[in-house]
Amino acid sequence: MIKNDLFLKALKGETVDRPPVWMMRQAGRYLPEFMEIRKKYDFFTRCRTPELASEITVQPIRRYGMDAAILFSDILVIPQAMNIEVEMKPNFGPYLPNPVRDKKGLESVIVPDVNEELGYVMEAIKATKEKLNDEIPLIGFAGSPWTILCYVVQGQGSKNFDKAKEFCFTKPVLAHELLQKITDTTIAYLKEKVKAGVNAVQVFDSWGGMLSPTDYQEFSWQYINQIIEALKDDAPVIAFGKGCWFALHEMAQSNASALGVDWTCSARNARYLTGGNITLQGNFDPSRLFSPPAEIKKMVHQMINEFGKDKYIVNLGHGILPNIPLENAKAFIDAVKEYKADR
Repeated sequence: MIKNDLFLKALKGETVDRPPVWMMRQAGRYLPEFMEIRKKYDFFTRCRTPELASEITVQPIRRYGMDAAILFSDILVIPQAMNIEVEMKPNFGPYLPNPVRDKKGLESVIVPDVNEELGYVMEAIKATKEKLNDEIPLIGFAGSPWTILCYVVQGQGSKNFDKAKEFCFTKPVLAHELLQKITDTTIAYLKEKVKAGVNAVQVFDSWGGMLSPTDYQEFSWQYINQIIEALKDDAPVIAFGKGCWFALHEMAQSNASALGVDWTCSARNARYLTGGNITLQGNFDPSRLFSPPAEIKKMVHQMINEFGKDKYIVNLGHGILPNIPLENAKAFIDAVKEYKADR
């Protein structure tokens, strides 16, 4: 049994004294102890070495005591397992030297044996569970099929993913075939993660907001929903679409346990669009962590009051930025722990 199960209670919609808190990207780049590891090992070595991945996962927990840990990994381990080369270039980001843009490229993309190709992730989960010692739950994650397609077709990060969208709109049959391969791989991957010990999973649709509401249904949401349906009996699923407030009503009809909300959508609108019955997670602007600690605390309490303490998980509206002062991150977590509903 998990000793601090606030996060799991919130996912079930149970009444709590205060909402749980964790931060997207909490394991990583803003922590000095992470920087020490980063000096010695390149990005994918950190992902592929269970001892390093588990150590990085628990670093923020030791420092701040969040209510959930999220496994240190990357969404791009999926395309790597699917026979697509992915590099992480310093000061550049992801680079895929052979983007998939035609039938021939698609033919070389496989649906792998996830235990064979991604066994190191399962080992990292087991090592992390040992370190956490059932104190708090562990979250596993994957990118949404659309977000993975964006990188696989574009070949790198982008402001508008124009090549990815062109591929979908000019070669929709190939696009859907690629999306289905990614979906099948992701389902198998997340199921194995649950077997290895994660207590919940989150699907990150980081680039969902690049699509119009109609295209979102066709190229993103239907595939995320396949993942939710496949996983719903195994573990709670959180769906987070950045910039996807327009789809919240539809997403709330699904079997997701919670929906992530970014900072461009108010608590009131998010509750209204989702019908007020599903657990929501979010939505503090990551840049607001530059504000003075006292102001951060005030804003966090206000945010909780607006969302309500139940059916709510406190988080940022996207990942924590690398240059956030440590005491500001602490103020964010502490504000939630100090929250009293009668404010």
